[in-house]
Amino acid sequence: MIARTALLASLKSALARSPAVALLGPRQSGKTTLARMLVSPDAENYFDLESPDSLRRLDDPDTALAPLRGLVVIDEVQRRPELFPILRVLIDRPRSKLKLLLLGSASPALLRQASESLAGRLEIIQTGGFTAPELASGQLGRLWLRGGFPRAFLASNEERSFAWRRQFARTFLEQDIPQLGVRIPAPQLERFWTMLAHVHGGIWNAAQIASSLGVSQPTVRSYLDLLTSAYMLRQLQPWHENLGKRQVKSPKVYFRDPGLLHALLGIRTRVELLSNPKIGASWEGFVIEQLLAKFAPDSAYFWATHQGAELDLLMLRGARRIGVEIKRSDAPGKTKSMEIAMSDLKLNRLWVIYPGKRRYALSDKILAVPINNVLAMSDREIFELPVRSRGNP
Repeated sequence: MIARTALLASLKSALARSPAVALLGPRQSGKTTLARMLVSPDAENYFDLESPDSLRRLDDPDTALAPLRGLVVIDEVQRRPELFPILRVLIDRPRSKLKLLLLGSASPALLRQASESLAGRLEIIQTGGFTAPELASGQLGRLWLRGGFPRAFLASNEERSFAWRRQFARTFLEQDIPQLGVRIPAPQLERFWTMLAHVHGGIWNAAQIASSLGVSQPTVRSYLDLLTSAYMLRQLQPWHENLGKRQVKSPKVYFRDPGLLHALLGIRTRVELLSNPKIGASWEGFVIEQLLAKFAPDSAYFWATHQGAELDLLMLRGARRIGVEIKRSDAPGKTKSMEIAMSDLKLNRLWVIYPGKRRYALSDKILAVPINNVLAMSDREIFELPVRSRGNP
């Protein structure tokens, strides 16, 4: 078992502050394991909405929940959205000592009733599978290949990991999506998902995908939003401002878990990954997810112009603007695109992240740094400290 110390601490802090906390993320990402560290699954305060016994207990939710005190866990809460108004009444009782931990595999946008019913009472923590800081050193390559879902990452060999991920994708489309109240034929959604694997890291092109599927652009947009709300995909939005240049205004689309991406692409081993044409896009998406999980910026974007200048990731923290370029080369150098991004976006600094071992300056504010070094940095090092030149490569 891998201890998720930082995530557990964040969860406890949120519960100390707020009457209700929602821990949201994809299925099978370890949310239930964390909750069971706080409340025994055999306790009367634990409800698993995939369990027939828990569902029977909640036939009359007010009678089941009103007598309870302390921390109450409701797992897979998206299965019973009608509970949210009742939960609001319970935590609003005078001198109530009830605390709620809600586990769900759908985003607040999909659980609109939750955000409306518990507005001002609910703190949301988003999580995925394992991230690099939670793992022992030397496991970054394994995390990139297999992804962060615990059963995929911890499988005894690559074939079992690959088989689990393929089965997870099938179950998600055939069972989990319908349970969210969405009626889309699983084969159609599977074709869409597989197509996205082949354009992972690219600019969203609704017309092209709609034409290939034989459906309308609004329909493929609804598919994209659905998989995004279920934490399978990330839509990285474009940054644009008045620069006197034509800027890209469609999002980039990434699989949030590289293991699922590789399963849909048929990539089983590291050798197959390193020889696959999608290696660069896979690496880019993996690094972006690790950075966002580690540093939690206020907001994040990519930037691109129709003239060819681009920036893989723009992280904002207060008034600070931090650029990130992600490279697979052994010794990346400074490019014209980096200089344009520094100037046009008024970046405080630009990190060039690559899978090497040496850290070196490309200019006063542009620094090439290995991915392992970046993930060991603090927020202050990433967002605040000036770059010190350490010589040129």
